[in-house]
Amino acid sequence: MSTPVKPPTKKSKKQPVEAVISAPPTGDAPDQDGRAPEDLVNRMGSAHGFGTPHQHARGHGREQRGLAYLPGSQLFEGRFGRMFRLNPYVPSEGRIREIAQMMTDSAPGDAAKDNPDIPAGYTYLGQFIDHDLTFDPVSNLTRQTDPDALTTFRSPAFDLDNVYGRGPSDDAFMYDNAPGRAGYLLIGRHDDEDDLPRNVQDTAIIGDPRNDENTFVSQLQLTMLKFHNAVMDMVLADPRMQHGSETVFEAAQRTVRWHYQWLVVHDFLKRTVGQALLSDVLDETGAVPRLRLEHYEAKSGKAFMPVEFSVAAYRFGHSQVRGRYKLNTTVPALPIFTKATTPGEDLRLKHFVGFRILPPFWTIEWNRFFDIDGPGGVQPQVTRAIDTAVVPPMIDLPPEIAADPSSIVMRNLTRGARLGLPSGRAVARKMGITPIGDELGLPGGGPAPLWFYILKEAELLAGGRHLGPVGGRIVAEVFLGLLALDPTSYLRNDPAWRPTLPAATSGEFTMVDLLNIAGHGLGTT
Repeated sequence: MSTPVKPPTKKSKKQPVEAVISAPPTGDAPDQDGRAPEDLVNRMGSAHGFGTPHQHARGHGREQRGLAYLPGSQLFEGRFGRMFRLNPYVPSEGRIREIAQMMTDSAPGDAAKDNPDIPAGYTYLGQFIDHDLTFDPVSNLTRQTDPDALTTFRSPAFDLDNVYGRGPSDDAFMYDNAPGRAGYLLIGRHDDEDDLPRNVQDTAIIGDPRNDENTFVSQLQLTMLKFHNAVMDMVLADPRMQHGSETVFEAAQRTVRWHYQWLVVHDFLKRTVGQALLSDVLDETGAVPRLRLEHYEAKSGKAFMPVEFSVAAYRFGHSQVRGRYKLNTTVPALPIFTKATTPGEDLRLKHFVGFRILPPFWTIEWNRFFDIDGPGGVQPQVTRAIDTAVVPPMIDLPPEIAADPSSIVMRNLTRGARLGLPSGRAVARKMGITPIGDELGLPGGGPAPLWFYILKEAELLAGGRHLGPVGGRIVAEVFLGLLALDPTSYLRNDPAWRPTLPAATSGEFTMVDLLNIAGHGLGTT
């Protein structure tokens, strides 16, 4: 067995710093508010009109408990923390509205603004991954307590707690209790179609209620339940898949997690940041991979979720959402979200909102969302380019998803201001990257909120095909840093490990391989 990858530490000899890391900028008034984050926490609510500090996490874009209070924290880490201790850039509410108004996609049907490199399914795989990393124990079915916000939340990890909860002993309601089905996850069924398991009020019985927010992430959650069950079948048929004293369930869970972690890095992350940047952070040329983390520094070996990642860099997916999607052969192309135009209008078959039973004939055809062989030779829909244009359905979300404001753009910009994020150019300088200047195109010039900057960087420097050097580096380092810090991950336990499931080809494993094993959404309806 290979030597395990050690958790990332500051300036480790095994993680050489090759890029220039500049000192914090000084005297740069246009990019800074001039007040420390600790001073802003008591002013933001009234001075900037940013509303209440916490909202329930069931709907789209709702923040995790404790996140809103981070500006007052003296910590780099904990449940949430900071990658960079820089002065905040806090635009006024008027400035936020001005920037938001220029971010509406004026031509959502223009194919020239599509990204041919990333099929549309990866938008919702990204949402699923986000819900795995930013687990909210307050709203999650697996835990009802309210732990101390910043220091006692468990560390984020690619452990699929949104699928497994706390396991079949503690969360038995998520598992199949039929004879001979111990360790299998529960699958719902109605109208001759599979669906998420639901209670009598049609609420999904899953590890994270956000994974029922829309049809696509709901069907992805169902696919993951079936993937686990398929691996359970394999372990029962071949006990050699069990390691040491593992039970059948534990062996299946480890196998599922490790293959999921592999595709998160080698399929999703590679598409998101580009192969060149991924190779710079994760060197796999030797027998054992080596990490090169320059900015994600987890002190004392404890993982944390940086707000620069969760509130800015990882929200690139909002720009990838298409205006309309074709779900399957039967259902016409529909917007992901829409709102009623007349009182009492029935919208159930007019958009892909979730938190409801799956309508009849609405099983997804995954070959329309991933590069998977399917009936009819259908070409998958692709994502929109990663840029500053967001399609109209995301600008006016329905009330069951988000309200006050209903615009995901306003919500993202406001949250970044409330948390005292630094400007995009300040972060670029801190990372030793030449910042973008007037090409940002903001009215009147001036600094850019970090989220806007990262989207514009992808547009200008990568043609919208993947993230640029600032956004890509943040996402790649956080992903790989969390994986290296997870004591149960393949990268920590067996860094030379390669995928082993039958669908894996030449040691690789992609989302298409997972879909083929799960067996969900492979036909026509």
